[in-house]
Amino acid sequence: MAAKQTILIVDPDPDLLKWARNLLGAEDVRVICAETSEEAFKLFCSEDPHVVITEARLGTHSGLELLARMRKRNPNALVIITGALGTTQNVIESMRLGAYDFVRKEQLPFSLKIVVDTALRAASEMRRARQFEPSLTVEQHEDSIVGQSSAMQEVFKMIGRISNSDAAVMITGESGSGKELVARAIHQYSARSDRPFLAINCAAIPENLLESELFGHEKGSFTGASTRRIGRFEQCDGGTLFLDEIGDMPLSLQSKLLRVLQDGTFSRVGGNDTVTTDVRIVAATNKNLEAEVAVKTFREDLFYRLNVVRLQLPPLRSRREDIPLLAEYFLKRIASQKLKPQLQLSQEAIELLENYPWPGNVRELENTIQRAAVLATSDVLLPKDLPLGQGSTTMVPDAAASATPASLEAAAAALFEAASGRPGLALLPWLEKEFTRLAMESTGQNQVRAAKLLGITRATLRKRVEHLREESA
Repeated sequence: MAAKQTILIVDPDPDLLKWARNLLGAEDVRVICAETSEEAFKLFCSEDPHVVITEARLGTHSGLELLARMRKRNPNALVIITGALGTTQNVIESMRLGAYDFVRKEQLPFSLKIVVDTALRAASEMRRARQFEPSLTVEQHEDSIVGQSSAMQEVFKMIGRISNSDAAVMITGESGSGKELVARAIHQYSARSDRPFLAINCAAIPENLLESELFGHEKGSFTGASTRRIGRFEQCDGGTLFLDEIGDMPLSLQSKLLRVLQDGTFSRVGGNDTVTTDVRIVAATNKNLEAEVAVKTFREDLFYRLNVVRLQLPPLRSRREDIPLLAEYFLKRIASQKLKPQLQLSQEAIELLENYPWPGNVRELENTIQRAAVLATSDVLLPKDLPLGQGSTTMVPDAAASATPASLEAAAAALFEAASGRPGLALLPWLEKEFTRLAMESTGQNQVRAAKLLGITRATLRKRVEHLREESA
């Protein structure tokens, strides 16, 4: 028989403690209660609860102070904070201090059971989680290229062979596969390493500005050119210039770039002087340049000048053995920056990462680890902390998407159980009143938006609001 999970509930209201004990208690769940902060902390230390639920205000003490004490003793403690309306600051401060969730008091009948069940599952996963033990160490400097796969070993060999040459290099590969890191490594191991390495994204700069960015301009050469500007080719004299997304360079500039590659000379925009420069070109693209040449959107002679040495980077899905090493490398770097050096990956999280196809390659993996490190509520990253397939800006879950039949059933069960403890409660009229009030609050008392949210007419909503006011009068 599986061991019981323990929930510690902290609230100065004995009636709420009784209600919550009845709601959350089960054959496999033990509920213990405390009315004060000191009593709660003693129980926390002696009982090691799986989940703690505490009111934000505990008499002379704050539930947030209790949260901080618990998290200091056990950084993986799962603590749910509850509080009344007008607690914006408490919500933000709770999450900053590492709370698992914050539930407003009026939402407890709807949400508490669902949030606690999710937290109990997380606690169970955390206690069962196997620690990931990296088999290799990784160098901790910004420009490390991490990889032990045979595909990456071939890339490293090629870097070693071409570094001491001045030949132009074309790096190809999918977006996010690490082309700039490889370009930096080529420069770092070359005889030019003590000279500048500059990178420019040819797709990110408008055509009318790209020429000036590359070659500079003379004063008065165009509107806004109040002074002479030295371009990247002059700035990079003796060093390496990395031209990323070279396939997006306008045809009008390709001939000028070809001249630089041929004889090392160019003229600034609006100037007549010939400038000489000694720059090694490393270019990169995720386009098929041979196809671009065929349709005459890329000059054939420039292609052959750039494609002296071809270095193809493998996608991350083709070197899955590198995923654990990369994940550990990114986590150590990000955790150090975020002052969370104790963060670690569970073996279950690593296995999830290894089985994901990574369409965004290494960049997507780095963003995934960064997002997990920022949002982590414990020191151990579990599979639930790694929402794969979401963009880096997806920080807030879609409430509509999460309203699955299972969660609705759980909410209904919680409501029925809460109603059974209050014999005089007419559940549907009460729900109608509460949903009306919550809709008005969430829309800033805007009746049009509240009616749309509830799926009723504005006239119906107005009647309900008037009824609420009469009751409260």
